Amino acid sequence: MQDFKHLNVVEPILKALATEGYTHPTPIQEQAIPIILQKKDLLGCAQTGTGKTGAFGIPILQLLSETAVSKGPAKIKCLVLTPTRELAIQIAESFSNYGKHLPLKTMVIFGGVPQNAQTRALRNGIDILIATPGRLLDLMQQGFISLKDIEIFVLDEADRMLDMGFIHDVKKVVAKLPTRRQTLFFSATMPAEIQKLSSTILHNPEKVEVSPVSSTAETITQSLYFVDQKEKKNLLIHLLKTKQIGRVLVFMRTKHGADKLVKDLKKENITADAIHGNKSQNNRQRALADFKSSDIQVLIATDIAARGIDIDDLAHVINYDLSDVAETYVHRIGRTGRAGLSGSALAFCDTEEMDNLKGIQKLIGFNIPVIENHPFPTKDSGIVQFRAPKNKAVVPPRNSVRRYDAPAKRNEHFGNQRKPKAKSSI
Repeated sequence: MQDFKHLNVVEPILKALATEGYTHPTPIQEQAIPIILQKKDLLGCAQTGTGKTGAFGIPILQLLSETAVSKGPAKIKCLVLTPTRELAIQIAESFSNYGKHLPLKTMVIFGGVPQNAQTRALRNGIDILIATPGRLLDLMQQGFISLKDIEIFVLDEADRMLDMGFIHDVKKVVAKLPTRRQTLFFSATMPAEIQKLSSTILHNPEKVEVSPVSSTAETITQSLYFVDQKEKKNLLIHLLKTKQIGRVLVFMRTKHGADKLVKDLKKENITADAIHGNKSQNNRQRALADFKSSDIQVLIATDIAARGIDIDDLAHVINYDLSDVAETYVHRIGRTGRAGLSGSALAFCDTEEMDNLKGIQKLIGFNIPVIENHPFPTKDSGIVQFRAPKNKAVVPPRNSVRRYDAPAKRNEHFGNQRKPKAKSSI
């Protein structure tokens, strides 16, 4: 495995990476950094947790640092467009960390907060702008932001832009960019509309693809609990109180359900908070900070609010509700089992979610092992699956019966031993 020095990363960035404890690039970084340093357009197919931010952040900082510094306030040379406030904040933090020894100014803007502080910083001049579409267009219309000097444009999480209804806004932004520019386009999935968009804004791009959306990391142990919807809360409380579960990220379908579950957990003296679209920006940031510092044990999230959240050494993820989009399951459980560490992903399934389960198991190519030894089993699941021995989620042997006609060619194995915590990649 190469280190960052062999990717021709300059010394000031190497020094910053060493301070952060990063020594070796992830696969997408190893592939993307040399392409971007050659000033080529790039189409990256990668999901959150693969080191995507470092893959574009490191070479962008290097390219911009090589440009002669002009007199007067800095002009925006790089725009990173991302769908959520949380993700924008995390990208800005990464740029600041990687570029701490470079004379470049980075700024993040997003909606939901007063704009005065943002407009003051813009007047003073910045080199790199990380933004969400709504606030960016708002400030452009007010005359606070000009994109005429952009040299590098990054569209991050393009498929989530589509899911959230931002594609029209993205096209408005692209229309204001200089024709001569370097464009970096990242998406975890490539539905038809995203493929069409990429073809219109990229010029002879190099393609980098890692971790196909149908794959789940071998370091993640998966388990399935059949349980009636009304008993899911009780099962969660039971698991939190009887299993060795530390911090856990719980995914739910609705904002109202997330808020109600927080209240129910607090009644059981379990510290919890929720993040979703109805929460103020300050509340969402505080909840995330409390979770990262282990001041709360349970963080309950809806998919849109949670996209892009990156938490070091997260050992457990629970799918309280199964999404009707199979790929979402893979995105959710990918929050654990990162950087070589093992993780545990639990899924609750009631009778009305059987079709969702069918889609998930077809996508990943095997049956998720069922845990039957729990106090709240549903009596009418209508499904007989192999039993996970001793409550350990192992993949079924080759001669086991596969339900739902899941493809038989994959027989993934998941480790259940946690490795020592180490930061070896971004």
